[in-house]
Amino acid sequence: MSSIGRICLLGFGEVGGAMSSGLASLAGVDLVAWDVQFDAPASMPSLQVKRHGHIRQASSAEQAALGCDLVISAVTAGQALIAARSVLPGLEPNAWFLDVNSVSPGTKRELANAVSAAGGRFVEAVVMSAIAPRGMASPMLTGGPHAAAFLPLGRSIGFTNLRLYSEEHGRAAATKMCRSVLVKGVEALLAEALLAARHYGVEDDVLASLGDLFPRPDWNRHACYMIARSVEHGVRRAEEMHEVARTVAESGLEPLMSAACAQRQQWAAQFAAALEQQELKAMLDAILAANSLPVNQGEHSIA
Repeated sequence: MSSIGRICLLGFGEVGGAMSSGLASLAGVDLVAWDVQFDAPASMPSLQVKRHGHIRQASSAEQAALGCDLVISAVTAGQALIAARSVLPGLEPNAWFLDVNSVSPGTKRELANAVSAAGGRFVEAVVMSAIAPRGMASPMLTGGPHAAAFLPLGRSIGFTNLRLYSEEHGRAAATKMCRSVLVKGVEALLAEALLAARHYGVEDDVLASLGDLFPRPDWNRHACYMIARSVEHGVRRAEEMHEVARTVAESGLEPLMSAACAQRQQWAAQFAAALEQQELKAMLDAILAANSLPVNQGEHSIA
């Protein structure tokens, strides 16, 4: 296949939704979407897909893949294998299967084996930045024996920052997962440190001290952003961190930090109401109150 006539977008959450606008604008391309939450009319995927006038909502995963030249899997990490297997009965011979999910090298290899056994061409891909605001133009590493052949095709439909990383499955995933140890770990550490600091009334001094070691123009604003990301996407991040822990374990190390980060990210997801607060202190107070901990409103110093 030298061109793409029909695309299946598997998953319509944060990542799938961010890619949908670019895919829907492709001339002469039929875009079909499937998400397990389409059965719930009030779910985010259902509401998002209704806002697009040029995306056909499939009635099942298998039906979504029928006739498609390309399947793009953009689900949560914990659903990557389940989602792939759900569309494989409808996968066309030699269809491309682009998996952009944040999963371990071992999981990517399992996905590749399943797609290959079904007659498809699996391309491993990982997103190396936040998906917003660039969407499909976000930097991505690709891997596997079919990745080089897919590159010009992928770029032609809007994946303009694709980079061939390895012909071996799992190396691109390892890069993403090891990065996530730090990125998601810092989110979890900031939340834990600043919630405790706010309880003791020392959050301003803690934030001020961070500038010496990690210079940033506005640590207050950055901390608010990172904690909000955990609160808003904690469930998805926890699933990713379980895959990160698997990645670390596959290397022979005990994933002490990654496993703890998964727990903290999962814990953060219960405080969605705190997202109504735009300032760091108010957000911390909302989380502390919901967690049934006393909030220290005093202005103290550790000078």
